[in-house]
Amino acid sequence: MKRNVDLNEITDGRFYTLNDMVRANCQDCVGCSQCCHQMVDTILLDPLDVFRLAKSQNISFDALLASGKAELNMVDGIVLPNLKTQKDTGCCAFLNGAGRCTIHSARPGFCRMFPLGRYYKERSFCYILQTKECPKARTKIKVSRWLDTALLPQNQIFIGEWHYFLEDLAKALKDTGEETARQVQLYLLHTFYRTEYSVADEAEFYTEFHKRLEKAKTLLPSSP
Repeated sequence: MKRNVDLNEITDGRFYTLNDMVRANCQDCVGCSQCCHQMVDTILLDPLDVFRLAKSQNISFDALLASGKAELNMVDGIVLPNLKTQKDTGCCAFLNGAGRCTIHSARPGFCRMFPLGRYYKERSFCYILQTKECPKARTKIKVSRWLDTALLPQNQIFIGEWHYFLEDLAKALKDTGEETARQVQLYLLHTFYRTEYSVADEAEFYTEFHKRLEKAKTLLPSSP
């Protein structure tokens, strides 16, 4: 999701790599769940997020949507899924009564890096620290450790490729007709989300994802 903001107003002005120390550690968020409230549609789900949720909850993508815990919205010209906020409480549907995440081991990438964010530039990306998003006093921790993600090198490649694939596709769709754009959206959801990743672990997920991505690049419109 693109944000037109002044980085100097929302960050500490630094760009971080995986090996850098960053003041992001909130001591397991004990006694606080503020970031799980009023997220609206900002917690986007990429294919890996859905794969993790599907395995941990033993649920299909369509069943996840039907459960009311996720929904589809238009994001920068592309229809994508996101976690859904509960209307009665205003919090994430996966937050329990004690203010704790019930899917912590399978939480989305956006949740894993918060209060970090990603800054994309020149077909790559780095991390930024959002200084106005988390009220807790934070201590320093290595970025790679904070992300709490297995197979981190493969994960970083996946994140970059997925982001720039969507960015290129969004540009291409601006020059297509309404019906073509609709068919592309359906293909995207079917290929990367609705079609189950019948693999044993995340290493195999990345292999299967890249196969689908390469095929999609040959079939979908590409930007000039």
